[in-house]
Amino acid sequence: MDYQIISAVIAGIALLLFLILRLKIQAFLSLLVVCIVVGLLSGMPVNLILETMKEGMGSTLGFVATVVGLGALFGGILEQSGGAIRLADYLLKKTGQVNASWAMVFTGFLVAIPVFFDVAFIILVPITYALSRTTKKSLFLYALPLLAGLAITHAFIPPTPGPIAVAEILGADLGWVIIFGILAGVPAAILGGPVFARFIASKITIEPIHFSESESPLEDAPSPALILTIIAVPIFLIVLNTLLTSELIFDLPEESGLSEVIVLLGHPFTALIIANLLAWYFIGVKRGMSKEFLQKIGTKSFEAAGVIILLTGAGGAFKQVLIETGAGDMMASALENSLLNPLFFGFVIAALVRILQGSATVAMITSAGITAPVLASANFSAPEIALIVIAIASGATGFSHVNDSGFWLVGKYLGLSEKQTFRSWTLMTTIIAFAGLGASWIIWILI
Repeated sequence: MDYQIISAVIAGIALLLFLILRLKIQAFLSLLVVCIVVGLLSGMPVNLILETMKEGMGSTLGFVATVVGLGALFGGILEQSGGAIRLADYLLKKTGQVNASWAMVFTGFLVAIPVFFDVAFIILVPITYALSRTTKKSLFLYALPLLAGLAITHAFIPPTPGPIAVAEILGADLGWVIIFGILAGVPAAILGGPVFARFIASKITIEPIHFSESESPLEDAPSPALILTIIAVPIFLIVLNTLLTSELIFDLPEESGLSEVIVLLGHPFTALIIANLLAWYFIGVKRGMSKEFLQKIGTKSFEAAGVIILLTGAGGAFKQVLIETGAGDMMASALENSLLNPLFFGFVIAALVRILQGSATVAMITSAGITAPVLASANFSAPEIALIVIAIASGATGFSHVNDSGFWLVGKYLGLSEKQTFRSWTLMTTIIAFAGLGASWIIWILI
């Protein structure tokens, strides 16, 4: 093991926390400084450090900048029209204030099956803002349950990419993975979502941020049916694309005209563009908003989006520098010959890679690749292998911190300081990780 690289990574993370939490230096600047410091301490050539930063920033923003920008536009129109509050009022009447948190965790759990975590979060987060304003309660009560539901499905339940990839590498049966993903994911989502949200909301009170200057009176707002329809359009298109590409229902030729149309419309970029155009016309123009006013809303929305985009990109740059050092692979390889139960072995490796590299998907796939040879030397049943998949997913979900682009996306979208993001988002993902591992271990004993 190259202790110089491991020491460089540890020193870099410590420096980043010191710059942000102690010296209060802007997080974007701090991240870029630490990228250079970690690169130099680990012995990377200067040119490679700079190229790696550029690669990490570019690869992260290629997707995130687009969906955040489109999401900000969409959220701005919903907020300005009063549609988000109208929908929140509708949900509260149907579920009651006591059950609103449960409604959000269930919504996140379902929506994240076909939709990427960050896209689903951006589509649905305006509803949590409105619920917070309507009830006059902390945003945590609604945002954290939504995030818990999204995070669980994103990592635990196929056909999302992470568990599909791990199941393929380990040779797990997808049916068992889905069953155990639900059995382990539900209690993890409950603990990390509504239960933890109630606790942290009593410690930290936050107000939802505004993407626009004002909101229409509730009586003039668009109907909940219209808002739900527009929100459902991008989700439906992405679901359709998922079903097509996974061949769960359709078996169309890849180069057929219909296949290409569905792939185009079902990409998150196109789906969100369509949602924005629908909102622009049906919520804006058709209800009497001038085109100049709608443009003003969009400009105002981008002000909030810009901070999110820059910080997320810097987080991606830091992640890429850590990947380039090879620290995650070294730590994981050191455990390969350990005597840990394969359930805990997979969890520990995934958690280490997650901590060092940031990406949950990278952590899952890396851990699966290292765990697979260990499983090959033993005779595990199909249910046991599926449980190892869930344990790996649990480790890869937890411990989100400054090298994870999701840390910055969630923190800035909810208007949190870095310290508040650690106390809420990071702790929530860690609760989910250990709850998922605990549930997997209990099922392992029972079977």
